[in-house]
Amino acid sequence: MKIILKDPLDMHLHLRDGEMLKITAPLSAKYFSGALIMPNLIPPVTSIEQVESYKKRILQAIGENVFKPYMTLFFKDSYSYEFLKEAKKHITAIKLYPAGITTNSEGGVSKIDSFSLKEVLEAMSELEIPLCVHGESEGFVMDRESEFLSVYEELAREFPKLKIIMEHITTKDAVNLLEKYENLYATITLHHLYITLDDVAGGLLRPHLFCKPIAKRPEDRMALRKAAFSAHPKVMFGSDSAPHPVSKKESLGCAAGVFTAPIALQALCDLFEKADVLDNLQKFVSDNAKNIYSLTPPKKEVVLVKEEYEVEERFGDVVPMFSKEKIGWRVESVL
Repeated sequence: MKIILKDPLDMHLHLRDGEMLKITAPLSAKYFSGALIMPNLIPPVTSIEQVESYKKRILQAIGENVFKPYMTLFFKDSYSYEFLKEAKKHITAIKLYPAGITTNSEGGVSKIDSFSLKEVLEAMSELEIPLCVHGESEGFVMDRESEFLSVYEELAREFPKLKIIMEHITTKDAVNLLEKYENLYATITLHHLYITLDDVAGGLLRPHLFCKPIAKRPEDRMALRKAAFSAHPKVMFGSDSAPHPVSKKESLGCAAGVFTAPIALQALCDLFEKADVLDNLQKFVSDNAKNIYSLTPPKKEVVLVKEEYEVEERFGDVVPMFSKEKIGWRVESVL
């Protein structure tokens, strides 16, 4: 059995910077046609100069791979209309982080509501700049996404022309919310399609599966799978692949993040094939994102075959999901 995926896109990707960027960028660029690059570096990407500089470093790191980094800005409530108008030429979206809610988000927004952010969100609406949101409250860890859904509703209602992407959704309630507002969309990760909290902490703690938002209940995973498997037109693949060195994962104060970029397409093929919906994978990993973001990525065809593939133990100093395990599909060639 064989499948050809055309122009696969990863619409939520962390490449980091420095030496880590040199490891991660080629791994994504090898198999993906493009990716939406997250801006939560240290310091965060908040200026056009920083966007262009980071983009240049990414392009240098990918070598000869055909790959387009779709750049983002780290949301600030001080952005002016004039700044955003100029920034639009250099970015695909703006990413909003609640302050301190995840990795390198200390400079995020402390108060998220339609009144406090009105000026920036109205400008983004007029300029047609999508808003990507890490949607979690500061409540009990299992309830953070559900508690944030009312914020999504307020923003969607008050700014109906603003395209809002609920990033890495993990709950059935978030899936259901897609049907309520025309301007709400979502990304779903590989790891949230595979695991629940039981896989992370039900037995011995598995630090390389620890992520934020945290994996939820079986019924939530079922809802995510239903949306992805049916190629729901408002849902697209975003890996949220988040590399950390072993010293940060296998330690006190384990860093949140699952590294999936180099094995994402293989694992998705395995999952979709077992659900007998392999024909819908193209929409989930490319076509829906093209439609939602109006993208024309570089042409790339990834040929995968149903043959066993053993995942590498490490990529540099980063341990991937399924390290040393076997996946039922492998990449045969990239055209």
